[in-house]
Amino acid sequence: MAVTTTSRKTPRKQAAQPRTRRTERRRGVHPLVLNFIALVAGVAVWAVLAALNVESLPGPVAVARQAGDLIADGTLADDLFASLRRVFTGFALGTALAIPVGFLMGWYPTARGLLEPYIQFFRTIPPLALIPLAIVLMGIGETPKVFVIFLAAFLSCVVAAFQGVVDVDRTLINAARVLGASDRVIFLKVVIPASTPFILVGMRIGLGAAWATVVAAELIAAQEGLGFRMQHAQTYYDLDTIFVGLITIGVLGLVMDRLLLLAERRLTGWQERR
Repeated sequence: MAVTTTSRKTPRKQAAQPRTRRTERRRGVHPLVLNFIALVAGVAVWAVLAALNVESLPGPVAVARQAGDLIADGTLADDLFASLRRVFTGFALGTALAIPVGFLMGWYPTARGLLEPYIQFFRTIPPLALIPLAIVLMGIGETPKVFVIFLAAFLSCVVAAFQGVVDVDRTLINAARVLGASDRVIFLKVVIPASTPFILVGMRIGLGAAWATVVAAELIAAQEGLGFRMQHAQTYYDLDTIFVGLITIGVLGLVMDRLLLLAERRLTGWQERR
């Protein structure tokens, strides 16, 4: 009877293995393939709308030709580096200040009581609304542009860092204390790693806010930059140049966001993902 039972169970196990492999194959198409399909579909829809002359929309070929001209004479490179310099400076300063402030607010109730009203107050004011005031107080140079970018990135990241500290599982902190860990060790070994995913998400949000703010700042007071170039093109109804600026900003923002996403996966490999 034992031999008969074993012979009956074995085929079932062997039959389950191919089914599992088929299930793994059906999990989905590679994300890069889906990205490529979405890109091709988007360009195709754009070309069809341009061919139908919807609102005098320029086609992909005309925009690509204009991009080639702007690259050839160095205009696009100058504007791109000007905008990147402002975004990187403001984003780096805002993130560098937001992380320690968020940790202070999350770890010390006194700091939270003192700082949180100001953080919440300025969060309700769009950074774009402060551009006129920044220009009046700081002039029309680089300082007001970097300042509003700094503020946009700071307000996005500080809330994420604060929430990351607050949401740390108390069980982990209590277990570390039971094992004799000091507050310094708990902060370095438990709180910072647990709040890292929140910080990186806040950085991604802050990066998008930085790009939105730099374009608005360049529309008001600038002599170079992608926002300035689009405003200048608007005067002459140069839709091709406007589209080149929009696509450049979108590509740069997408690349920078993917780099932050890659850093997030590397730094939070322990986190469960779907």
